[in-house]
Amino acid sequence: MKNSKFVFDKISKILEQGLISSRDLTSEMVNILKSKRDEIVFKMKLTSKDEFDVLSKRVEILEKKLEKNDIKTKKTKRARKS
Repeated sequence: MKNSKFVFDKISKILEQGLISSRDLTSEMVNILKSKRDEIVFKMKLTSKDEFDVLSKRVEILEKKLEKNDIKTKKTKRARKS
């Protein structure tokens, strides 16, 4: 009985260490994949969601200014040549 308990303890420790190491392995893989994703995004010079929102708002404001300028230029008339 004493020997079987010893064997079970050793087997349980091995399994426990295996589970811990597999969790460490999966978390390490996730970290590696995230860093690779960040590298790719940096190389492609992509923007984040917040930066995109700010830039799109700036574009909208510029488009409105351009529309106002187009309206002003359309109202002016050319002088006729005599």
